[in-house]
Parts: sequence; structure tokens; C-alpha cells
Amino acid sequence: MCGIVGFVDKTKNKDKTIKKMADLIKHRGPDSDGYYTDEDVAIGFRRLSIIDLGNGSQPIYNEKKDKLVFFNGEIYNYKYLREDLEAKGHKFSTNTDTEVLLHGYEEYQEELLPMLRGMFAFVIYDIKNKELFGARDFYGIKPFYYALMKDSFMFGSEIKSFLAHPSFKKELNRDMLEQYLTFQYSVGEDTFFKNVYKLRPGHYFKYKNDKLTIDKYYEIEFSPNNDKSLEDWTKDIRELLDDSIKAHKISDVEVGSFLSSGVDSSLIAALSDVDKTFTVGFEDKRYSEIDYAKDLSKNIKVKNISKVITKEEYFKKFPEIQYYMDEPLADPSAIALYFVANLASKHVKVSLSGEGSDEIFGGYNIYHEPYSVSWYYKIPYFIRRFIGILVYPFRHHRGFNFLYRRSRKLEDRYVGNAFMFEPQEVKKMVNFEVSGKTYKDLTKHYYDKIKDYDDVTKMQYIDFNFWLIGDILLKADKMSMANSLEVRVPYLDRILIDEARHLPTKYKIKDGQTKYAFRKVANDVLEDKVAKKKKLGFPVPIREWIKEDSIYKKIEDVFKKSSEFFDVDYILKLLSDHKEGKKDNSRKVWTIYSFLIWYQEYFVER
Repeated sequence: MCGIVGFVDKTKNKDKTIKKMADLIKHRGPDSDGYYTDEDVAIGFRRLSIIDLGNGSQPIYNEKKDKLVFFNGEIYNYKYLREDLEAKGHKFSTNTDTEVLLHGYEEYQEELLPMLRGMFAFVIYDIKNKELFGARDFYGIKPFYYALMKDSFMFGSEIKSFLAHPSFKKELNRDMLEQYLTFQYSVGEDTFFKNVYKLRPGHYFKYKNDKLTIDKYYEIEFSPNNDKSLEDWTKDIRELLDDSIKAHKISDVEVGSFLSSGVDSSLIAALSDVDKTFTVGFEDKRYSEIDYAKDLSKNIKVKNISKVITKEEYFKKFPEIQYYMDEPLADPSAIALYFVANLASKHVKVSLSGEGSDEIFGGYNIYHEPYSVSWYYKIPYFIRRFIGILVYPFRHHRGFNFLYRRSRKLEDRYVGNAFMFEPQEVKKMVNFEVSGKTYKDLTKHYYDKIKDYDDVTKMQYIDFNFWLIGDILLKADKMSMANSLEVRVPYLDRILIDEARHLPTKYKIKDGQTKYAFRKVANDVLEDKVAKKKKLGFPVPIREWIKEDSIYKKIEDVFKKSSEFFDVDYILKLLSDHKEGKKDNSRKVWTIYSFLIWYQEYFVER
């Protein structure tokens, strides 16, 4: 696990600039660094040593020394690929997975990418032809950013590294705020920095002669297979999961596992045969998973290491966490994830985690909605739509919210697990001209691809292409690497997903349970009460904390200074209504507050 930085231009003092850029992401790789520069290109690297500890420093060159590679991630089938390449005459100088990428690209060019099993973001430089090739993994586990600014092309694992380049102009992309206020994270290819972009998952780029081309090599397709029995499905899922966990444990250093009270992390901890699990919680027992984690760890004979996060340290660390995130993220669990990664980093260099299971196997509670309220959907749509219009002014109240939500088609209301502000609300609360572009402009392309599928599969597809990438995997990478810890996600294994994407909805949602087939697998390993446990997420007591005077005042002070972006009276009312118990505005308040703290970190404090 590492960090990459680089640029292509004619600036002088490349050695000095690339070193400064790499230093800004030293947290991604504190063990060593490495560089390549010539008159056109500079590439830097920070290493967290995991495999081939003594010989894995980068860059790694081919035999002729005319190509080199810089790599962030892990390739779990690298030994198999190496055998193939050696049979074709390639000579290796290390035992790393990194070198397999270089020789693999020499042999197969971009056709190598579908052969890979792992998480990755890498660049290969052809010194002779002065061409860069780079790629990001199938699902967006590892980040990759690039910037086009003046006569420079910059790229790297984190945006903050670009700040050290003399051509980088730090400007806020205000247009991103509109969509962020709905999604609670940065959506799509653009970022909160003008002229800085994300390389999308499943894409690769080539850069030569000042020309950038980007192409797609992978896109997930859900294709239900109704021919297999439930017994066959559970058997196959178990076998593939065992194989994935085995692959994800390949390491020359100790591997641990995060453990919450959810079935996802519990099953990984039980199957992975690690020695240590890591858990965080809060003083309020309603928001703490520590007792459960300790009991499970005792039952599977591993050591559980835990920490209680205080309200004071949570808020004290929050500005620094927004800095590490690169862009604002309003998921309260990201801060808890930072603390569990920090805890784990004191004991191991690698930890397994349960991200991705819900999107693949159908685990979110909302996926049950089409079944739990199927009776209401029998009412003709035009009648439901009329009812929705009548209750619109009261839509934020319990009961009326049910009627309003069911008056709208899925395509018009579902953007993922988080939906903070409607476009009408955004228009009222911001102090600038909105673009008029709504969330539906972003999701329509995806809904069009799955228009003939059932609602559960549609929600999975949207979550996989939005929520998983923009929230779940972003925070997993940024919070772990902030603590120099590698996090691996066995549920997001290419081989496992290639099978699970065919799982029919009847085995995802059944008998009042989400993730039904997966829970059957878990029942064979865990206690029944654990396997049947509803999805909780990563509970954080934000709702209660905001009502307390000290936290309320802290947020109020920030809101009062936000007139550059918001109607201060409007957002202060959101805050006061929550404190007075009129409405649960906790997530909306947190979304605004998170942006403002992030803005302070990047545009005021630094």
C-alpha cells in the first residue's frame, strides 16, 4: 500500500517539487520513498511495506530499463500471473506484485486489466516513447486523481499533493456544493477543486504529447440467474468467500480485522483466522459495539482491542479528518473509522474490513421497502401521485413522509443511502445562483441502463455506482491511510462479485430479511442471533450530541460565519429546530457543518 504523485510539464526543479508533493502524502507510506524525473516527467512514491519488504521499493524497471511502474494497492493473483509471464520469457528482479503489472502491461497492454484480481491505482511510464499509462481498479477501492492546469498534467493518490506544485491554482469548484448537499459526498468525475478530476473506477488513461485519453475497461452488470437453488447459491458464496479471504490475507506482515456488531465484519473475523480484531464505540451503550465485539472475539478465540471514543476527541479530530479526506464528506461514521484505523495501526499494518457486502448481497434495510409496503404500490400511480402532492407541505413529518415517498417513482427519489436536501431546499439555503442541475441529471444515465430490472436491483446498482464509491470506499481508504494502515475488502473481490451479481432478488430479500442468502452462509459460522441481525451501519450519537449546549454552540458559531455560501438564518433554524426537538435535522446539520469545516481547512486555515 502506497501513495503516488506525479506530473508532466517543462517546469524546472522537478526533483524538489516532486519531493514536496510526496511529502504531503507521507502518511500513505512512511517506510520509504522513491522518484523518477527527466526533462518531461516527475513521479514520486511513498511506500508502506507489505510484500517483499526488502526489495519492493519503487520505481521498478523492466529488463531494458525503458519502462517503469509506480503502484498503490495489492494484486492477489500476482503469483499466477507471474508464472504466465515467466513462461513467455519475462525476467523478474523482485518478488513483488508491483513488478507483475509492469511485465503484464508489456505483454498485454490494457488487456492486462481484466486479468487482475485486487485493488489498484498505478502508472507505467514508457521512457522511450514518453507515454504514461494509468489505471484504477474495478470498484474504486483505491483513489486516483488528476489535474489539468496551465501546461501541467498532474496525477496522484490524493488531491492535497497537488498543492505543492507551482502551477497548481487552488480554486473552489462551487458547483459541487449543490450536489454534495443532496448526496453528502462529492459525486461524479469533478471534485471540489476546479480542474481537478477523479479517474473513475474501471477506467484507464494514456497521456502522450500533451493529449489525455480515458477509456473504460469494466462496468458491473447485474444479471439474475434463477436456475440455481438456494442451497447451491449458499454453497458457492461460502466457497468463493473462503477463497477471497485467503487471497486477501497474502502478506509478509501481520493482518488483523475490523469488527463491528454487523454480520459482515463478524463473518470475516470468524473465517479469516486473524489473531486480533479492532473495535471502537461510544460511552452511550446504544451507540457502542464493543461488548458484542468482545464476546464474538472470545468465542472465535481471537484478541479484541477496543477504544471508547469521547465526544471531545471526536470533535477535536474532525478538522484534521476533513483535511485527510481531500473533499468534504458528511458521513459521521468516517470519524469513527479514523479512530478504529488508528487503533489497529498500533498493532498491525493490514486489516480486513467488511465494505461492499450490502451492495452485492442486498443488505441495506431500504432494499426491503418494495416488499414491506407492496400493498401500497397496488394503488394506481396517479392516485399515489395526487396524495403525494397533498401531503408535500408535511413531508418531513412521520406518516406523511411515507405517503410522499411512495408517491414518487424510484428513479425520481432514490440516489442511495443518503438523501440530505431536495433541490428546492438547496435553492433556498445557498447564497449563490444554483446551476439548475439536479441529482436526477446524475442518476438518469444509470437508471436507463437498468430500466427493466426490479426495484431492489435498481437500488443496488445505484448504490454500487454512487454510495459505495463516493462514501464507503472513499472513507475506508482515506481514514486508513491517514494512519498508515492498509485496509483490504474481501467482499469486493472480482471473482466473488462475478458470481454474486447473478444472485436473484428472491434470495436477497426473503422472509422479512435482507441479504438472505448471505445470512444463510453466516448462520453456518455464527450464532443465529448474529447472522439475523439487522444492518446498523456504524452508529454515531451525532443526533444527541448536537442538542448538547457545548456542541450546539460550536456548530452555531461556524454557521454564523457562513454567509459566503448559505442563508445564515435558514441554516440556524435547521440547527435550532433540531435542538428543540421539532425535527430530526441532525444529518442535514452535519452535512453543512462538514463542508464548512473542510472549507476552513483548505481555503482559510492552510
